[in-house]
Amino acid sequence: MSNTILEDRVEIIPFSPELKHHIKVLNFEWLNKYFKVEPNDEIVLSNPQKEIIDKGGFIFYAKYNNQIVGTFSLLKIDECTFELSKMAITEKIQGLGIGKKLLENCFNFAKERNIQKLILYSNRKLETAIHLYEKYGFVEIELETGMYERADIKMEKIIM
Repeated sequence: MSNTILEDRVEIIPFSPELKHHIKVLNFEWLNKYFKVEPNDEIVLSNPQKEIIDKGGFIFYAKYNNQIVGTFSLLKIDECTFELSKMAITEKIQGLGIGKKLLENCFNFAKERNIQKLILYSNRKLETAIHLYEKYGFVEIELETGMYERADIKMEKIIM
């Protein structure tokens, strides 16, 4: 199946309480594969309403064939800056353009909300993800210490 056909069948939907467990399941899948679940991951992913939504952030899901297969969050830093975080796509459906669709939705949402800058933290080991971020205009900036144990790169994108 071509990526375009798949992308047309993927629906991006906002957070709702009945979907809250998906952010944890999807993120734990990749965290356990590549790294480990850090204490802050456990806190945020176990209570996304309190830790993301109630603090002014947003969560979105990718729905395909009536299943939630991906997610991303925007964590509020300040009125103009949000962290693109907790982005995950289930391994069984990776490589089919869902990450691209999630990012495009993220940028459109940011423009609508007058968000001026997105930042993200990642790890160079995640080459496919880093390549996708660069393709969509993220550039590497200085990484402060102590944000995430696994982070060895920080990137930002200015939203026009």
